[in-house]
Amino acid sequence: MERRLAKARTMTILKLESEQVYNLTRLIARGGMGSVYVAEQLGESGFSKTVAIKMIRRRLAESPSFIERFIAEAKLVADLVHENIVQVHNLKEAGGELFMVMEYVEGITLEQFIARHDSQSVPLPIELGAFIASRICRGLEYAHAKHARSGERAGIVHRDICPKNILVNFEGVVKISDFGIAQAMNAVRDEDEVLMGRAEYMAPEQARGEATDRHCDIYSLGVVAYELLTGRIPPRGSGPVERQHRHGVAFAQPIQQLRPEVPDGLAEIVARALEPEIEKRYHSAREMGLALEYQLYHRGYGPTNQTLGEYVRSHFMPRPCAD
Repeated sequence: MERRLAKARTMTILKLESEQVYNLTRLIARGGMGSVYVAEQLGESGFSKTVAIKMIRRRLAESPSFIERFIAEAKLVADLVHENIVQVHNLKEAGGELFMVMEYVEGITLEQFIARHDSQSVPLPIELGAFIASRICRGLEYAHAKHARSGERAGIVHRDICPKNILVNFEGVVKISDFGIAQAMNAVRDEDEVLMGRAEYMAPEQARGEATDRHCDIYSLGVVAYELLTGRIPPRGSGPVERQHRHGVAFAQPIQQLRPEVPDGLAEIVARALEPEIEKRYHSAREMGLALEYQLYHRGYGPTNQTLGEYVRSHFMPRPCAD
């Protein structure tokens, strides 16, 4: 990590032919696709803007099938501009390094959010879990309905909705990241590798290798919502989840068996999202989102970005050191 960062610094940091310069300042994440850095985009007269830079692994960047799929997906999602989606600003190459310039989100991932509550044995307030799920619905609804510049439906599906790919900033705004990445990664992996580590969040049809559409994102969101509310992935009986998926028997344990205080209406929403049969699931993220928002607000006041922001700041924002 330090070697790579040091290398970047000695290059005057990703200086492009257009004279754009990205000064990588620190590593914030590393995964199967590459590493993510905080960077300063430098411009004329002292201009500086904080962005995130995702550096693509060389192994992937050297795969023609990956590059073809990755660029195609990047073009597809370039026009996704929505409060609940991490925006992609640009796709660049410098010194043989392929990288993506993205909106920088100062906050935490849902994976960190869930892990902190689990480590402290403190359950997340139910209304905040439902609120987070409703905002993921808003981002998915926008992406699923997006039209290409040709005027046709773009057919955008995330295919990897999981806590690692959901962020919450310190203002309480929920954001989905990495649209299109799962499709590109599939170009360089065999089926077993795709399933490793992700089967818990996959819809049954996706785990079986069948064609996928927006319904697979809805199922994955159901898993995330269940985990937010209980701190656990939905138990589905014995045996590997992907094997249960293939045989169509991956019914989740009712959420109220793990957390009885979850209201009936909310438990029904999560259960419907987790239906193994596509026809029984919500048919759109909009439909699921409206159900969640009715559950949150039909009696009056409910949580907002501000409510969530205050909660996240109080639990996760680093406190300044005392003098």
